[in-house]
Amino acid sequence: MIANRLEKCNSVDGDPCTISILGEPASKANSRRFVLIGGKPRFIKSKKALDYTKNFKSQCPARRELFEEDVFVAIKIYYGSRRPDLDASLLLDLLQDYVYTNDRLVKGQYLEWGLDRDNPRSLIVVATLNKKDSALRKLSELVSNEGGS
Repeated sequence: MIANRLEKCNSVDGDPCTISILGEPASKANSRRFVLIGGKPRFIKSKKALDYTKNFKSQCPARRELFEEDVFVAIKIYYGSRRPDLDASLLLDLLQDYVYTNDRLVKGQYLEWGLDRDNPRSLIVVATLNKKDSALRKLSELVSNEGGS
């Protein structure tokens, strides 16, 4: 039932653009691990971040025309527990080449925390910067339509 509702959220070519991604994103700040590659020290993404990246790429639709102007992003992340930090930086990176040409175009953001132990996910709304209010309204509407989890 929730999957059907989330499918209806995917309106990727509009402005605002809406996307839903199932799964819990890793915190970018806490998602690096130290390894040696060819005897040289490197910091790479954690297994959780790598798994989420693969999961994201399998779910995220790409816009026909990527945003090339400054954008505002409104996100509600539903976590499976209270433990993870509220952090959308991995999501913002992953939206590059799917929604906008470069994550440097993100000039404003609204981030909200949610808890859903059975169905962790992210509701994402991206709009041109001049449509910031529209993006916030759309996120609020998506959350309300889900029953306000």
